[in-house]
This record gives sequence, C-alpha cells and structure tokens, in this order.
Amino acid sequence: MTNLTSENTTETTLPDDFVSTTSTHHEVIETVISSLAENESAMVYHDDQGHLWKFQYGSVEVYVQLTGETDDDLLTVWSSVLQLPAKDEPGLMRKLLTMNWEETLETRFGIMKDRIVVLTQRTVADLSPEEISRAITLVATIADDNDELLQEQFGGSSIS
Repeated sequence: MTNLTSENTTETTLPDDFVSTTSTHHEVIETVISSLAENESAMVYHDDQGHLWKFQYGSVEVYVQLTGETDDDLLTVWSSVLQLPAKDEPGLMRKLLTMNWEETLETRFGIMKDRIVVLTQRTVADLSPEEISRAITLVATIADDNDELLQEQFGGSSIS
C-alpha cells in the first residue's frame, strides 16, 4: 500500500488567471472535477439545498457536495470504498483508525449507510481554490488507492 505524503500526492493545478477571476466555489469545483473525471463521467444535481456532483476516478465514484456560498455552508467530498458487513470487522476498524492517523492527511475513513467511505468536510469560510482542489484530489486518490485492497483483505461487497 502506498503511503500518501504531500510530496507524492498529485493535485490539480489551477491556472493563475482562473484563481484570480473566479468568484464562486461552484466554479472552482467544476474546474477541478473536469480535470479529474474520467470518460466524461461527471454529473451534477442542483436543488435549493445546494449542488451535488458525482464523477468516476479510477475504480471509485467521488461525490462533491456544496451547500452554498456563505461562510456557514459546507463543502463535503466522499467516496465509498467497501460495503459492510465485512469479514474481520474489528481488524478492519483497527486498520482504518491506523490509516486515519498515518496516511489520510486532511481526509479520514468513516462509515456512512453501511459503507466505508473516505471523506473530508469543512465550512466554506476562507476556503481557497487550492483547498478545494486538494480536498477533491485527496479523497479521489486515497479512495482509488485503497478500495480494491480493502475489498480483497476484508471481503465485503464491491461498491457499484
């Protein structure tokens, strides 16, 4: 398994003129997703609660949710890596907690609706385009690097 560090994590680089002229987090998210999404897989859903994007990155689907543009709104990025139940769940939980400490940087593993996910979340107050790019890239990379290994080691069903 590859340990991610700041040195070997590839992040999407946003053009300087884009960063200086963009006024919304929504536009930055669209740019980052368009650079990461494979096979034109990006989709977006919008309602009065915000925007939800989904795109394919390697062997995982990545979700990005933006509840709005005010300081109290949230940016949440997640990707499922393993369906529960799994074999040796105590061993799985120990491994995930260890990985949370050693390997996930600003992201973390968690459980959402009987699925192990990689996620990050923060308010949009003072959120820079670089932080948006890093959040989406980290979740996508960590999920893609670990989903098949976790499925192989701990069973569970693959995420479809």
